[in-house]
Amino acid sequence: MSLLNYTTQIDAFKTISEISQLLAKAGASAVMHDYDDNGAIVALSFKIKLNDQEIAFRLPTDWRPVLQVLEQDYKVPARLKTKEQALRVAWRITKDWIAAQVAFIETMMVTTAQVFLPYAVTNNGQSLYEHIAQNTSLLLGDGNHEQ
Repeated sequence: MSLLNYTTQIDAFKTISEISQLLAKAGASAVMHDYDDNGAIVALSFKIKLNDQEIAFRLPTDWRPVLQVLEQDYKVPARLKTKEQALRVAWRITKDWIAAQVAFIETMMVTTAQVFLPYAVTNNGQSLYEHIAQNTSLLLGDGNHEQ
């Protein structure tokens, strides 16, 4: 089975615009684009209000592993094994994930904060996920709930 959205021809900027609209629908008060040195958008930063306080989030989208998957899949034509295609695919996958998360939020199965919490930016600029990954002692328990 080939990678999700590997044939997309939708420009990354159009997809990023769609993502920005989804984030606004989920309660984002601001959405900002983070660029790499070559002008490619590599993350979206946004703010969401939680208990009367604005929390910053940073959602990265890395096209490089997508390109590796495209290059290794013999079913993918050579014309689709490019950085530009990897960018289109990476952002399309991100959009699909966010659309699914917004559906969870709209049905009130989860809150916006619950969905995006791993991407919350801490005081030192790391994501909450990165902070916990480096400080595993912050995790409570060993998963064994027997008393």
